[in-house]
Amino acid sequence: MASTSTLPPLDPILRTSLKRTRSIFAASSTDGLKDDEKSVRLKLSVKVRDEYKYATSLPPALLAQQGQVGPARPKHMKAITAGPSSSDPNLSLIAAPAAPKQSTFTSSTSLSKALIRHKTTRTIKPEFHPQWALKRVISGHLGWVRSVAVEPGNKWFATGAGDRVIKIWDLASGELKLSLTGHISTVRGLGVSSRHPYLFSCGEDKMVKCWDLEANKVIRHYHGHLSGVYSLSLHPTLDILVTSGRDASARVWDMRTKAGIHVLSGHTATVAAVRCQESDPQVITGSMDSTVRLWDLAAGKTMVQLTHHKKSVRALAIHPTEYSFASASAGGNNIKKWKCPEGTFVFNFSGHSAIINTLSVNPEGVFFSGGDNGTLTFWDYATGTPFQTMDDVPQPGSLEAEAGVFCSTFDQTGTRLITGGADKTIKIYAEQGE
Repeated sequence: MASTSTLPPLDPILRTSLKRTRSIFAASSTDGLKDDEKSVRLKLSVKVRDEYKYATSLPPALLAQQGQVGPARPKHMKAITAGPSSSDPNLSLIAAPAAPKQSTFTSSTSLSKALIRHKTTRTIKPEFHPQWALKRVISGHLGWVRSVAVEPGNKWFATGAGDRVIKIWDLASGELKLSLTGHISTVRGLGVSSRHPYLFSCGEDKMVKCWDLEANKVIRHYHGHLSGVYSLSLHPTLDILVTSGRDASARVWDMRTKAGIHVLSGHTATVAAVRCQESDPQVITGSMDSTVRLWDLAAGKTMVQLTHHKKSVRALAIHPTEYSFASASAGGNNIKKWKCPEGTFVFNFSGHSAIINTLSVNPEGVFFSGGDNGTLTFWDYATGTPFQTMDDVPQPGSLEAEAGVFCSTFDQTGTRLITGGADKTIKIYAEQGE
């Protein structure tokens, strides 16, 4: 075995190894490297060309219509005659005031004419509607009347209230026909099927119930909501119902199988109102997050989100014959009309500055809004003109604060309006000619 003295010293070998290691890794490090200026400019110019290639110049059709904006360049100079003589070398010259050239939008091109026509206000004369008057007050509930629905045959209507009872009333006489018990909290939504002998109800107890009106008992429960259910709507042609509530979602249910078809999620606060219609958008929801959403029912996704409202949206109404709907919240300009299917904003119904709890519209174009402070307004739906305002009169023995209107619906003929309020009564209004 060779002695240790014959081995070379480790110190220089170690130094050499460290130097080589450093040179290898220092070469691959990008910390000290800078981009070449020429390549940076080239990269930027390629990016600009790709991004703005089609926006560098206007199309020829628009170029032809372009006029010079602002004052034109002065064509001649006007000398000051007063003061020093014309031979004075210090003669001052000033520009004559030039006539300002018209901008593109005021020139007489076809584009500008169209824009001017578009800006002109169109005043449509509102249709005449007879005045409405209170015809009947029905008492019987022991709590706030929060929901009302008229059956398709127009013979009776149902109301749900804070006393947890659903009551069926005769529409012609106002007599109580039936009381249905089963909910353990306020009944917030009702709907009567036009194709089945079923009544649907939902409440703050998270329950959605289907009542068989031939046996007068609950035959189905729809389980899934995580909190109180505030609104319910039946689809006019499909066997489905849509409910919404405090869990910030709307749920689509199969009537027959009780299965949940979709959970329409996207709202960030209580979904206070939901409405269904035959054509797209088949489901419309209004929420306390101050937005209205139009839903694609087949996909279960939002088609359009409308963010025009400043405060929580509590009420929706779909016009029975016109392809449009209205939504309501609190504050000024709080009732808005929208056009389907895109949800195009049409105009504001201005003048009812209260928290709007309920909206209803009939085929004749009478649009009703009921406020939390007991104010009632009747509008011409086509023009947004209010033609009658009233105050809800609380039932004798009630406080003035109990004048709020919570729910409303027109009957199937559109000639009677049924409202439910904070004074625990149901009021029926009719046109004065009736």
